[in-house]
Order: sequence, then structure tokens, then C-alpha cells
Amino acid sequence: MLLQFYKYQGTGNDFILIDNRDEKFPKKNVELVAFLCDRRFGIGADGLILLESDQSVDFNMVYYNSDGNTGTMCGNGGRCLVAFAKHLGIIGESTVFRAVDGLHKATIDVKENVCLQMQDVGEIKQKPNYIYLDTGSPHHVQLVENLADMDVPAEGAKLRYGLYGKKGSNINFVEPSGPDAFKVRTYERGVEDETLSCGTGVTAVALAMHHIQGTKSNEITLHALGGDLKVRFNKVSNGYENVCLIGPAEMVFKGEIEWRN
Repeated sequence: MLLQFYKYQGTGNDFILIDNRDEKFPKKNVELVAFLCDRRFGIGADGLILLESDQSVDFNMVYYNSDGNTGTMCGNGGRCLVAFAKHLGIIGESTVFRAVDGLHKATIDVKENVCLQMQDVGEIKQKPNYIYLDTGSPHHVQLVENLADMDVPAEGAKLRYGLYGKKGSNINFVEPSGPDAFKVRTYERGVEDETLSCGTGVTAVALAMHHIQGTKSNEITLHALGGDLKVRFNKVSNGYENVCLIGPAEMVFKGEIEWRN
């Protein structure tokens, strides 16, 4: 059977996107998803996302990690799916869609820059050497020196498994690069490697740095390996609201791949 797919990327975080409004994709086939995401034997991607119909909002987002298992919220994936929905003619310049962590609002401009509203964040745990918070996915945020020289896959894996066990957490290493800007490198669980960018990760970094007074701005620039993103938010008494992840999302190519069910 031929499967039509689209490949999108947001600051180097790449995804296979599939229009599954006809519900023909075998959603429980972990091996198929892992094969499609494999960079040597399949298409290659950090994750796979299904766009599905939803009776109450514009569409539903179903996200899979590259290991084939369903994942928690993916910020860059959500931004790419908004661009995909516009390409399909489902939405115009604004949308409301459903993801695993609830409803999300988003806007997209003529240059394919997407502003995605993330979930409010109430609880931030500040430890002696790191900050932990959930921005739709769990994130460990740790300030380091000489970020460029770090072995992120090795150090990230140690923390992902050693500190957080089987369930794990995404691990973000951070270094200031200006008054309201930070360099970020992220080890993503599910991918089990460093990725060029992580949307929920840079969101977590922005809020964590504001929480520990590493910046006073409510709009922060994050320099990921794959490009720059911005995070804008409002500080309230019990946390952060109106959290928006802002950055580009673009189609790389589309194609067909044969698979046997």
C-alpha cells in the first residue's frame, strides 16, 4: 500500500506529517512508525504526526516519537502541523486544535512563522543544580559552562535514565548568550539522542530562566542548534500564562512510501 506523507521541519526538528482524516493509518503499528522515522531504512524524522478530524475544533494532533510510541506534546511538531493544516486548506491565519495535553491556539503569517500557545505552567521545581517543569512534556533545565563542547548525548542519557528512571525526562543544557537570550542543547527522550531543536524544551528553558531571575524579560530568544525561537509569556502569581512558542515551520518535501500491512 502506498502511503502519502509530507516532511516538515521547524528549526531543524523534523517530522513526518500524514493527513489521517480518512483514518486509514494503522495507529497501533509501532514498528511501522519506527520504520518511517528511521534515517537509514525509512524516511527519517524526529517524530511522526497524524492530522485527524475533530468535531469541536479544527483538527486533532496525534504525535509519535521516533521509536514508534505515542509521545507527549511536541511544540515544534505542533507548529509544523499548523503550517500543514494551512497547506491543506483546513485553516486560514488562525486555528484551535486538540493535542494530547489539551487545546492549543495558534496563528500563522505569510512567511510560515507560527505562534503556538502552549499550556499554562503552574509548578516549577527549583533544585540546587537544575530546574524541573512540565510544558506539555517534562523537562530538566540545567545551566552549564562551555555548552558548545558538551557531549550532550552522553550527559543527557545519564540524567534521562539515572535521575528520572524508565519514564524519563527531556534534558536541556543552557548557557546565557545575552541579557534576554540563551543557547540551548536538548536530549529528547523517545528520540534518545540530541535533536537540533525542541519546542517544549526551549519553552521550559525560557520559563525556568525567568523563574530563577536569569532574565527579567517576558520575551526571550532561544538559540537552538537548528535555529532561533522566541518564547513570550505573562508572569502571574501562581506561574505563567499566555505562553507562546514562536518560530518558522516549513515543508521540506512530500512523497509516497510503500508499506505492507
